Amino acid sequence: MNAPARLPLPPSLYADTAVAPTATPPLDIDKNVSVAIVGGGFTGLSTALHLAEQGVEALVLEAQEPGWGASGNNGGQTNPGLKHDPDQIEADFGPELGRRMIEFSYGTTNFTHDLIRRYQIPCEARQKGTLRAAYNEVSAAAIERTAQQCIRRGMPVSFLDREQLREMTGTDRYIGAMLDARGGDLHPLSYARGLARAAMSAGANVHGETPALSLRRESSRWRIETPRAAVHAEKVLLATNGFTDDLWPALRRTIVPVFSSIAATAPLSDEVARSIMPTRSVLYESGHITVYYRIDQHGRLLMGGRGPMRWINSPSDVAYLIRYAERLWPQLKGVSWTHGWNSRLAITKDHYPHVHEPAEDILISLGCNGRGVALSTAMGAQLARRLIGGAKAEIDMPITGIKPIPMHALWPVAVTSAVITGRVRDRLGI
Repeated sequence: MNAPARLPLPPSLYADTAVAPTATPPLDIDKNVSVAIVGGGFTGLSTALHLAEQGVEALVLEAQEPGWGASGNNGGQTNPGLKHDPDQIEADFGPELGRRMIEFSYGTTNFTHDLIRRYQIPCEARQKGTLRAAYNEVSAAAIERTAQQCIRRGMPVSFLDREQLREMTGTDRYIGAMLDARGGDLHPLSYARGLARAAMSAGANVHGETPALSLRRESSRWRIETPRAAVHAEKVLLATNGFTDDLWPALRRTIVPVFSSIAATAPLSDEVARSIMPTRSVLYESGHITVYYRIDQHGRLLMGGRGPMRWINSPSDVAYLIRYAERLWPQLKGVSWTHGWNSRLAITKDHYPHVHEPAEDILISLGCNGRGVALSTAMGAQLARRLIGGAKAEIDMPITGIKPIPMHALWPVAVTSAVITGRVRDRLGI
């Protein structure tokens, strides 16, 4: 079999500034392992690390290089929680599992930053808090309800008013926000490369440029064909998220792969950098179409949000983000924007992460819904526990059946329509 051509990294700020990658050569000889992992993003690498820490032989197959997809190309925010409010989570999954899901998901940022400190991963990590901000009354009321639910559960959360937000953000755009002190940021591609290095140092094998071409049961083991060699594994984890293909039947149709785009400035002058997000917390807006941003450790502004449903390579491709930034902070007019890029996230119909066990010794995890940095890192420990302990090893997320989304083939049109509708509703405040 011929190997597909290697694709370059998206033309991102991260690709230009990340720490050097560790060598992850293609798999070129057949291997027998305990656990094979398909996907070299945060989920796959974290699972490999946590398996290796417990002496389990793990092997990661990545079609490009670790962090090539959304893991190395996202907004760099480590945000706690799930999309749904705590009360809704308990209503959906019951008081026992719901409580565990809440404790787990809101603890993912501390888990991630602790792991970074433990392995001394150089990725510009900070824990300065996450702001979930509203610019209309409807969203502000919803955020305040979320904050009260978190406070009631003893979380380090507060609700901020307009004046507090003006001081924290440098703009008068917002009327209310929830601040979670556990949030933060990092350089995602450096983190992905550091996570790969940590997994390999613990004993895992990581192979880039090695796509999984087929998967089938062969006697008591699973066989994965790659372009140059085959892997025989007792158990398999599929962790392909927004790049899920047809390796497992119908799985691709359970998520909607949505592009999220980022534009980055050159390093700002000290005066301008101090006037924008001076506390260096990160922010994402509560709206039908999410905009998120942060100032990195070198004084650059990174603005993210929905862009074209295709690959981009220039900040001009997301000019609306630049115009919006100038609306928030007029002092940015005339500033140089150096990079524009995007990657594919996996969105699920119910906006919960999905974990599946569709066959014996197969585990699947996907659908971070835009909260992938911390969530997928912490999921690695959960998935490792399940892979080691089997069905008797409970994890803090539900394990569900594979349910394809109806009319999935229409997702590009549906997403474009949803973006347009969402922007109109955000402008109208409904």
